[in-house]
Amino acid sequence: MLSKITGFALNGLEGVPVDVETDINKGMVSYDLVGLPDTAVKESKERVRSAIKNSALYFPVNKITINLAPADLKKEGSHYDLPLAISILKAGDQLTAETDGIVFLGELALDGSLRPVAGILPILISAKAKGYVNFIVPAGNANEASYIEGTKVFAMQSLRDVIDLLNGERVFAPVEHRSFKAAQSAQKYNYDMSLVRGQKVAKRALEIAVAGGHNILLAGPPGTGKTLLARCIPTIMPDMTFEEALEVTKIHSVAGSLTEEGIVSMRPFRTPHHTATTVSLCGGGNVKIRPGEISMAHKGVLFLDELPEYTRHALESLRQPLEDRVITVTRAGGAITFPADFMLCASMNPCPCGNYGSAYLTCSCTPAQVHKYRSKISGPLLDRIDLQVEVDGIKYEDLAGESKEESSAQVKERVEKARAIQRERFRGESILVNANMGEKQIKKYCRLSAECEEILRNAFEALHLSARARSRIIKVARTVADLAFSEEIKPEHILEAASYRSYDSGSL
Repeated sequence: MLSKITGFALNGLEGVPVDVETDINKGMVSYDLVGLPDTAVKESKERVRSAIKNSALYFPVNKITINLAPADLKKEGSHYDLPLAISILKAGDQLTAETDGIVFLGELALDGSLRPVAGILPILISAKAKGYVNFIVPAGNANEASYIEGTKVFAMQSLRDVIDLLNGERVFAPVEHRSFKAAQSAQKYNYDMSLVRGQKVAKRALEIAVAGGHNILLAGPPGTGKTLLARCIPTIMPDMTFEEALEVTKIHSVAGSLTEEGIVSMRPFRTPHHTATTVSLCGGGNVKIRPGEISMAHKGVLFLDELPEYTRHALESLRQPLEDRVITVTRAGGAITFPADFMLCASMNPCPCGNYGSAYLTCSCTPAQVHKYRSKISGPLLDRIDLQVEVDGIKYEDLAGESKEESSAQVKERVEKARAIQRERFRGESILVNANMGEKQIKKYCRLSAECEEILRNAFEALHLSARARSRIIKVARTVADLAFSEEIKPEHILEAASYRSYDSGSL
């Protein structure tokens, strides 16, 4: 007898319907699985056989042929176990219930229990867009599936429960839809701007960077608070919308890094070690193409601590996604495009000993050592970092004083007002923040007076800037003006924006 069950494949972040077609005939006992299955799918034979037997069901001793269609799409992962088992049972007349329109997903243990799988959320979103609304998934994926409205999802513990549900022998309640706002309010950050003593210039630069979505470099001696400042960035970023949270959660779901909450409700903060490879940053893999750190930081922050310690090849791989906000990973198995709209925050020491340019410490490095250390970061990459800020040490009195620092909530309030101005400005455009402006938008929204042009010209010549650096100074100046609620860019805004290109002048 022939049966057809619906499963889903993942192609990057997109779900593709897969028909699991099973034909059981008399003949020599065999089990043939075709349709470009990977190793995990091929090995499902033994998992499915044991799961069926241990669920008090009968595994057919016949000639079994299973086709996964479309046949030209590679099938990867263990989530095909459940649709394979259901298809075999239906073809063997052990399941007579109607299964059309139901999507089955899940990995089977040998005892018949269902184990959670990665990628449930992007599959559900894609399936819903294609008209599917009924799903059966493992109980461990219930939270992840509960945020997709307009669907009817049953989260089951075992294959036996699935059969009882389909046959109507027992009643199971579908997954109850959850509120994103409730999940968001339950999350708390462990850092706050009020914990950072002094460093007014660096704090101001962070506020500008977040308000306009700009990339930032913090350079200074060890122990001056660079890492603490970076970890405070998510606390002053606007809260994620539900749409943004779904975008981010899809990536983390595919990567298999979701928490029990089932959704990413706070801005990601990714800080890969400096030994990270290009593949771990950009994404890829020998068997399955997975998102890298820059995609995991989508809508959040990618923090590269001790920037010069990363390999040159890994750093140069950031150049394209910093401009395009997406990254296309091409391997022998195909090409996958992942979103990569992140804010880059990098930190570094100004020299090998870390004390060059400090007002409190003495540098022991030679000019040649300083030059060699800095040359690890290429000019094209620096060009894409809008704000380059010196973070020097502070006095003991400032650390031990009782002065009250601004909280993240206070800074966040100003950031959100500036973001609101930008949303209104770019209404109808394909961008949301100043950092994403192209030359067309710069000419339209960043008109400069003669005095501003003269200041910019002087900075351009004195710092030996590139055309890209000039454009980025203008973008930063536009953000500074937004924070000041100014319709036009004034000379003081250009001056402040130009002051954040200190690395171009070699003053760090």
